[in-house]
Amino acid sequence: MSQLAAPLERLIRELSKLPSIGRKTAQRLAFHLLVAPVEDARALAEAITELRSRIRFCRECFNLAEDELCPICSDNRRDRAILCVVEEPSNLVGFERTGAYRGLYHVLGGALSPLKDVGPDELRVRELMARLGSGGFDEVILATNPDVEGEATAVYLSRLIKPLGIRTTRLAQGLPAGGDLEFTDDLTLTRALEGRRSY
Repeated sequence: MSQLAAPLERLIRELSKLPSIGRKTAQRLAFHLLVAPVEDARALAEAITELRSRIRFCRECFNLAEDELCPICSDNRRDRAILCVVEEPSNLVGFERTGAYRGLYHVLGGALSPLKDVGPDELRVRELMARLGSGGFDEVILATNPDVEGEATAVYLSRLIKPLGIRTTRLAQGLPAGGDLEFTDDLTLTRALEGRRSY
């Protein structure tokens, strides 16, 4: 039985559900919030509530958006002949940070993973193929993570895209195997984009 008050224990339990947050870190955060000014705790709660109520998926690429289209899809200065396929919205943040890529994106919502029961139907593969089938794309960059699931997803997608006659490329080597695009530095991402190859 916990020695902590029920509301504190509940907060620790909820915080520990976050990625990379174990019980000790959750406890530290909970105690910090307990002694922080009430306004700070209220602002955090309101920010979380606003995030959940106002953010949705872009109807075109499935990036995060406040409106029907995300800022990237609604930007007419983007190169609409190149499509970069990523696993999650957090992955495209790294590419945007570099300024090296000016095309469009498609967010799959994950990667193929038979062990986790994630197949093509659980991803936005159908939507990707519909976008590509509508024409206008000269190149698709398969920018899935350089791990087993990301590689399997890239192979699967390349086989689907090949009959469409669209040039399909994969990010160049240099990205760490088993790494995550979200945490890759700008220079590595820039070189990976510049050195992409046919797939």
